[in-house]
Amino acid sequence: MNLARHDMQPDRAPIRRLEEATANRIAAGEVVERPASAVKELVENALDAGARHVDVAIAAGGRSLIRVADDGCGIPAGELALAVERHATSKIKGGDLVDLHHFGFRGEALPSIGAVARLSITSRAQGADAAAAIEVTAGKLAPVRPAALARGTVVEVRDLFFATPARLKFLRSEMAEQRAITETLRRLALAAPATGFQLRDISDGGAGRSLMRLEPGGFDADGALRARIRAILGPQFVENAIPVAAEREGVRLSGFAALPTYSRGASVQQFLFVNGRPVEDRLLGGALRAAYADLLPRGRYPAAVLFIACEGARVDVNVHPAKAEVRFREPGLVRGLVVSALTHALAGAGHRSATTISRAALGAFRPPEAPSAAARQAAERFQAPPLPSAPGFAEALGAQSWSAPAEPAPEAAPEAEIPPLGLARAQLHETYILAQTADGVVLVDQHAAHERLVYERMKAARAEGGVPAQSLLTPEVVELPAEACSRVLEAAGELAALGLDVEPFGGRAVCVRATPAPLGPCDAAALVRDIADALQAEAGEDPLRTRLDAVISRMSCHGSVRAGRRMNAAEMNALLREMEATPFSGQCNHGRPTWVALSLADIERLFGRR
Repeated sequence: MNLARHDMQPDRAPIRRLEEATANRIAAGEVVERPASAVKELVENALDAGARHVDVAIAAGGRSLIRVADDGCGIPAGELALAVERHATSKIKGGDLVDLHHFGFRGEALPSIGAVARLSITSRAQGADAAAAIEVTAGKLAPVRPAALARGTVVEVRDLFFATPARLKFLRSEMAEQRAITETLRRLALAAPATGFQLRDISDGGAGRSLMRLEPGGFDADGALRARIRAILGPQFVENAIPVAAEREGVRLSGFAALPTYSRGASVQQFLFVNGRPVEDRLLGGALRAAYADLLPRGRYPAAVLFIACEGARVDVNVHPAKAEVRFREPGLVRGLVVSALTHALAGAGHRSATTISRAALGAFRPPEAPSAAARQAAERFQAPPLPSAPGFAEALGAQSWSAPAEPAPEAAPEAEIPPLGLARAQLHETYILAQTADGVVLVDQHAAHERLVYERMKAARAEGGVPAQSLLTPEVVELPAEACSRVLEAAGELAALGLDVEPFGGRAVCVRATPAPLGPCDAAALVRDIADALQAEAGEDPLRTRLDAVISRMSCHGSVRAGRRMNAAEMNALLREMEATPFSGQCNHGRPTWVALSLADIERLFGRR
């Protein structure tokens, strides 16, 4: 039996200062986690030096070489040795850790990198007659020596982590590390749109392969940012993004947020900045998700480029060694600003839907494949009946081709009078409304569209004091599983405010006495079962609004025009007009598009007219 011996005093080692090299390697573990971390620190130094051009060259995913060259103000020869000492920086005045206006300020990056790699710095300060260089190998400094360089600074990092081989085991493949470096530069490039960036892979020698090239922006800050966003996120993001601008109590929010129907499968197009510094902040990320909460299905993520600006004293950027996180002095204020500003901006987009939806629809049209030889022979053997005479042609065609009742086509309206979603021309398969616009056609999913309209009506009614209820002539008893029954009865007060009156009926049953009036006649039993599912799905969510929105979403599905219901022209046009006047009507409650558009030019291309 192995028993611990409490009567023995453990051997005690004396307290002593760590060797400088050991301390630097510990700091390197916090600051330099992978090649992308080193690139981030070095590029931030270049931006703090006022660089207009930054050239980054890597080899083997940054493991064997990272070279960052800039045209900034440079480092005087007499300060090079100090630059590679810990806690030495030119970016803090008088010990003030609050009023910071630089990317880097800790003074740990260069000595940390030098502690685990072979580091060399060549720099020529502005106005200096010549350049100078210094080398650091695994923490050991070489003397400063003269060097040749026209201007700015060149930092080379070779054999990263050669002094700590265990760290190399945690690195991913060269391609994965290269992708991480590219993503790091994308975020820094958005933070500094006036600076030009180039990233090259020189693993094979020579000038290498260009991975990214961004030209410096002009003197128009807004124009430079828009151009940089287009270059990094692509023209599709710009086409489907809404400008966001708001201010509350000295905290300013600006940037662009994409339409909900332009959602992504991951958070790869979420770029957040605080006082110009790229961050991955939980508070801001949570606020972004909350703003899109009832616009996107689970598993889809919004795309946005957002900038928060405030006084330095209202945000602590010193809570993370790599400066990737921040802490706001007034987190509730910042979160509320982001949620309300995004909600207002998205509501202002009205019925807009992403252009990518229409492009996807266009891509669904494919010309039929050329018939095979056997099919051609069969067609030749088939004798088609003669075409009917003109008077009987419509009868032969059959009115069942269109779901909408046969009605005289409305008179053509002047182009200026045609509404954005057009005028209804037909209903297809009792599910889709076909409308003619000024320059093409729109196809509307009638159930998805009406579901969003009912949802927004019920939310508005709730905000104004409650959803009106309609009493049932005969109360309906609904049997539920025990847990679901308990969940529904616990939420009876919340449901009553939404127009649904339920009460216990003994055992595992509830009695429904009234349903929400905006839903019209509905299946009360199916409605209650759906609400029980919604309450279970949101059981882990604390905010009351999240639970209620989930319930309203389920309710609105029961009150919407179902697929398979025939609609006349007046009903279809009324639905289109209400969509145009209702915020968020471009997507249903589940985040799917409610309509797609094809321009006349698109249609002409389909038929080879263009």
